[in-house]
Amino acid sequence: MARIVMMVLCVVVTCMVVAEPYAQAITCYKVASDLWPCYGYLTNGGVVSSSCCSGVEALNNAANSAYARQTICSCLKSAYSADSGIKLSIAASLPSDCGVDVPYKISPTTKCSSLG
Repeated sequence: MARIVMMVLCVVVTCMVVAEPYAQAITCYKVASDLWPCYGYLTNGGVVSSSCCSGVEALNNAANSAYARQTICSCLKSAYSADSGIKLSIAASLPSDCGVDVPYKISPTTKCSSLG
């Protein structure tokens, strides 16, 4: 009986470890929600708001795995193609404007699958 209980516990723990990266899955809805306060800045320039920078920081913190970074990248590329009003030079500098270090280029030409 103890052996069965140990096996069940091992299976449960293994499932928890394997499922953990997907438990907090990034979605395009989260990306859009976090960056919504930035929309005016991305289309018109000017002064970046603190709420925009909070969203950038939250999104950067959520990019804690290759899967999350690739998903965020794909969502951003979709946003670029869906809204031609976004100024790419402003979007590319947004992380640094907010004091957030993003170790890859923010661009529609970024190869998302290469973000490890």
